[in-house]
Amino acid sequence: MLSLLGLITAAATVGAVPLEQLQQKPLAPVDELVPHPNHAQLNPNTPDTSTAAQSLTGRFLHITDFHPDRYYKAGSSPDDGSCHHGKGEAGYFGQEGSDCDSPLVLVDETFRWIKENIKDDVDFVIWTGDSARHDNDEKIPRDQDEILDLNRYMSQKWIDLFGIRNSPDRSAPRLSVPVVPTFGNNDILPHNIFRSGPNAWTKRFEQIWADFIPEDQRHSFVQGGWFTSEVIPGKLAVISLNTMYFFDSNSAVDGCKDQSEPGYEHMEWLRVQLQILRERGMKAILMGHVAPARSDEKTNWDETCWQKYTVWMDRYRDVVVTSLYGHMNVDHFVLQDSHAAKVDELSEKQSDGTVSAMSKSDYLVSLRGQWSDLPSVPSGLESVQKMEDYLEANKKKGKKSKEDKKEKKIRKYLKKIGGPWAERYSVSLVSPSLVPNYFPTLRMVEYNLTGLENVGLAVESPSTPQQPFDLYQFGSQLDDDSSLETEKKKKNKKKGKGKGKKKPGFKAPEPPSSTAPPGPAYSNQALTLLSYTQYYANLTRLNEEASQAKGTPRMEFEVEYTTNDDVYEMSDLTVRSYLELATRIGEAGEVSAQKKGKVNAAWRAFLERAFTGYVDVDELD
Repeated sequence: MLSLLGLITAAATVGAVPLEQLQQKPLAPVDELVPHPNHAQLNPNTPDTSTAAQSLTGRFLHITDFHPDRYYKAGSSPDDGSCHHGKGEAGYFGQEGSDCDSPLVLVDETFRWIKENIKDDVDFVIWTGDSARHDNDEKIPRDQDEILDLNRYMSQKWIDLFGIRNSPDRSAPRLSVPVVPTFGNNDILPHNIFRSGPNAWTKRFEQIWADFIPEDQRHSFVQGGWFTSEVIPGKLAVISLNTMYFFDSNSAVDGCKDQSEPGYEHMEWLRVQLQILRERGMKAILMGHVAPARSDEKTNWDETCWQKYTVWMDRYRDVVVTSLYGHMNVDHFVLQDSHAAKVDELSEKQSDGTVSAMSKSDYLVSLRGQWSDLPSVPSGLESVQKMEDYLEANKKKGKKSKEDKKEKKIRKYLKKIGGPWAERYSVSLVSPSLVPNYFPTLRMVEYNLTGLENVGLAVESPSTPQQPFDLYQFGSQLDDDSSLETEKKKKNKKKGKGKGKKKPGFKAPEPPSSTAPPGPAYSNQALTLLSYTQYYANLTRLNEEASQAKGTPRMEFEVEYTTNDDVYEMSDLTVRSYLELATRIGEAGEVSAQKKGKVNAAWRAFLERAFTGYVDVDELD
């Protein structure tokens, strides 16, 4: 089993000027950094952005896990995991490769960089939680006021960046682009514990996020911390999930099976939202904090929640564009297999929700193990496109399928993955964090604008038409025509199998119409994700430069990789593309040539990128 050797390496040698003597931006008490009214006040220095509808750029920003810490002290010791005390190598912009949180200067510099480099290319922002520091210092324990103040501080940052200063009602500024937040497990106290709503946290955050939550979604948010934001009017909605109700480490709730549980209500609410969007001809991006990781080494969600989520993704595959998460700090993706959706067969909990630095490599290896068991690709036909080309060529030649062994293998493979669009699977993308557990990161995602060139971007998050909230309005009991499990049961009957099989014990949505085309997660069309560019800040170098700087140090992000580069070679970010990448990662081969075997370039790149370029993969065992 893989383990990390030397993962937390020594920081760069400190230069002539002691880090503790560098003049960081003064760390005033948090309550002096931001106002406390119900609506955040617009900073008077915010540019006066035009209220005219903006043209879409076809890009959005995903950023996660800021973990701002006003007690961070440059030149302190990171040994206790806080960088608050003593003397040591804690860097000016944060201590890479440690458990310390982000100094405010890292947050400030990140927003400055966004403003100067990518702001005008952003159609909307996906902000996936954890906007308060960890409770990792016994001498300075967190309290409720600090958590709320840090979230006000972070909210104000977005308002300063995207606020519009021409509204006569200065207490409720509009935003030039929608910003969609969600709860992180450290945005509450105690961390991980989120009780059924309405509760004190949903009520307070409804005020803090007043500029981000559409007016007609406020009641829904107070009820459970979830809401929908229509980021491209009439075309695309972002659904902010409260993954705290799915999180296996939240001992205040118990999964998604019982109707009395908030997780059950949340899944029903999600089903209704997706059905409404289907009926309106719209698409959805799902987002949340805790990713639906599920492997031998790591399980984040209660099994009942994962099962329903997987079925929902399968049944609404014509609606869902993608799912985006944070929390785990490592850059990766996970596949959900609809064939594994058997809610009545619950597995045991496998972890406590915590992934230590030393176990992350084992988790990634367990994912690779899953991917090595994916349906085998016919030899010499590494992509579905090549398979389709082969079938088309045979058709033109008039070849009989029964006489072509390769064609038989192709058709068998396509059947196993759910057809030419790989509709058996769905994908969740997990972005690495801004907090420098490794190197700080952010992600710009490009999507297909075909047919949307003349669609304007709303200057504020528009209200979604109010719909009656009926948990069962769009649901239907599984029947022999719609149930995945029943379909398999019919096939098994013919083979003399299937004894003891049961239908999943919950109401499942109807699948797409048999005549419906594949959705944007499966076929490249309007709103399909095309690629993303991963940016990172090399703090080892930047902290060294800061120690030598004569003026105020500046931090810059640079491109770490793009998904269409020579290694990943992804023509788009459809499920089929991720399935093909996962298959390549799962193939035999070593990380390094030092192992005296064939090097698997895709697996090597996946590991390098998982740790944002901070870890030397040649040191991995």
